[in-house]
Amino acid sequence: MLWVLLVVYVFNFLDRQIVNILAEPIRKDLGLSDTQIGLMTGLAFALFYTFLGLPIARYADRPSTDRGRLIALALAVWSLMTALCGLTTNFVQLLLARIGVGVGEAGCTPAAHSLIADRVPAERRASAMAFYALGIPLGSLMGMVIGGYLADWIGWRTAFLLVGTPGVLLALVVLALVRDPPRPSMASQGHAPQGLWAAMKELAGSSTFMLVLAAGSACSFLSYGKTTWATIFFQRSHGLSPSEVGFWFGLWGGIAAMCGTFLGGWLADRFGKTDRRHVVTGPAIGMLVAVPIAFMAYQASDWRVAMALIMLPNALNALYYGPIFSSVQGLVAQRHRAVASAMLLFGQNLIGLGLGPLFFGMLSDWLKPEFGAESVRYVLYGAAFLGLVPAALFWILRPRLHAELDRQT
Repeated sequence: MLWVLLVVYVFNFLDRQIVNILAEPIRKDLGLSDTQIGLMTGLAFALFYTFLGLPIARYADRPSTDRGRLIALALAVWSLMTALCGLTTNFVQLLLARIGVGVGEAGCTPAAHSLIADRVPAERRASAMAFYALGIPLGSLMGMVIGGYLADWIGWRTAFLLVGTPGVLLALVVLALVRDPPRPSMASQGHAPQGLWAAMKELAGSSTFMLVLAAGSACSFLSYGKTTWATIFFQRSHGLSPSEVGFWFGLWGGIAAMCGTFLGGWLADRFGKTDRRHVVTGPAIGMLVAVPIAFMAYQASDWRVAMALIMLPNALNALYYGPIFSSVQGLVAQRHRAVASAMLLFGQNLIGLGLGPLFFGMLSDWLKPEFGAESVRYVLYGAAFLGLVPAALFWILRPRLHAELDRQT
């Protein structure tokens, strides 16, 4: 189950993130502004992904729902919409296609998280969630490398078509292999059925859950914003082609993020067994240490030095995936697991994916009159120092997790 879900999540982020490496060719071809690039790569996708994710997650939490079938349907939808991106001829059409990708992807991760939480023991949950979350750097890596080479070789339109189509076939594999174990009804557990708003209100009443949500959203805001504009930064400020950025930044940055993701889950399970505060100690320290290194990377005048320096922040910033996803599942009852995951994704994607690229794009447009093509470099300076915010939130979260984690039934 974990291996199949990992492959699905790779396709999830491959289809989601390929637009980052294709953003500069798209901008030149369609004559877009940086603000429109930020809107197309972030907010258009995130709005529908996050708002539809909540009711779909509530549907996934119903004991009668087959979560494997739900994931397969979602995969087919977002893959088709990715392919349609390659057929667009103007900004509005591309925006609508990206919205369609968000609609499809809304049905994947909440259902997958609840499946994993039901099947994996609590003491191994952070590692299992980190394993699933390897799809983020793997998919992003593949999107960068494949998208970069396809953009230089056959153009951005064909790149979308070639990347989106295989997901439809993968959906058939998911239907055949992913089985949803039987779940007890809410009545048999002594709980009356709840609507979406009642479930959300119950979860929002936990200050610890809301702190996890804030920390995850802050990480996501920086991650999505920096990834989108770092790919553009290496093209504008260092003169690299999309394929060169895709290889060096996508491949090696993706490998670094994979190492950080796996390490974060292992550290959380290894040191969080006796003291639950240490579930998020790694992310707190990692975010702090990454700040000065990222600043030096963006300041470097040689792109090779910049690429080498940026690998460590990529790894350190990825330590939070397993700990935060497993913490959310450990703070709520089984009947709320998919909704809890959707609420975390709501914050991460609306604030992170929706506002991160858009905010940095607007800031780049604002700085252009003074700094010209170097405006993105100065935006990334600020993004590096903003890493102090999630570092502080994770440190504050530590004692709360020790008191509350895995107390729900």
